[in-house]
Order: sequence, then C-alpha cells, then structure tokens
Amino acid sequence: MAETPGGENLLFLTDEQLRKGIEAMFFAYRGFTADPDRILEGKDYGRAHHRAIHFIHRSPGTTVSNLLTILGVTKQSLNRVLRTLIEDGLVRSEKGKADARERHLHLTDKGQMLERELSDAQRARMRAAYRAAGPQAVQGFRQVLEAMMDPEMRRQFNRLKDGG
Repeated sequence: MAETPGGENLLFLTDEQLRKGIEAMFFAYRGFTADPDRILEGKDYGRAHHRAIHFIHRSPGTTVSNLLTILGVTKQSLNRVLRTLIEDGLVRSEKGKADARERHLHLTDKGQMLERELSDAQRARMRAAYRAAGPQAVQGFRQVLEAMMDPEMRRQFNRLKDGG
C-alpha cells in the first residue's frame, strides 16, 4: 500500500485531499506565470506568445505544424501569435529545404533575449521551490505531473525531454 512520508494512504485519497491538490495547482500556476506575465504585459504579449517563444527556443527549427501539435491550439490562433512575433523581430521563419511549404521557426537575437528574461524568472521561482521542498519531493512532483498527462501529451513531453 503506497503511503506518503507522513503515513497517509495514497490509494484512498479523500475528496478534500484532492480539492486541496487542485487548488494548490491553481495557485501554483498563478505564481508560475506571474513573473512572465508582468514582463510580457509591457510588451503587449500574452501567454500564447510566451509558450511559442519557449518551444521555438527549446527546438530551434521546429515547424509550424510541430508547434501546433505541441501547443494544442488552432492554426488561426498560432498564426496570429507568430505573425506578431515575426513582425516584431523576435522570430524568423525559413522555408524548409526538403519541402518549401514547411516553415521552420527560429528565435532571433531579440527573441533569445526575451526568452532568457522569461525563463530566468521562472527558473528562479522553480529553483526556490525545489530547494524548499527537497529532492524527494521534486521527484514526486515530476511523477505526479507526468501521470496527469494524457498519453499523447506524455509522448510529446518525452520527445522534448529526450532531445527530440
């Protein structure tokens, strides 16, 4: 029978324990996004811009099609975000060498600087939380997050995690 370090039985979580976990996720997400939101607010960008910048940075040369899959947004929505990022000089789009219809996305130097500013803020928050929680809690947290992912999301995450 799985138990927490405090001896709570994990197989029979109460609705109250689950509610507290759900609420903790909501508040943690607010905290996790607060710093980047403040940075983006002054630039007239939102979270969709942040996510696009993050994943373009994570996989330089990624295609628009791949970014659509990762972000799970509509083509129209992503095109609006990409158009702004390209016009503002943060992202450049290149035709594919094998297939000219493909568009490969890269951050410009200006885009790299914004990505660094956004991720530095989130890394600082995560680093502080990880240090406060300790290594065992960090591992458990990762396991919980991965277990919450739908199978396709987990495949996408694993591809990124494995360098794909």
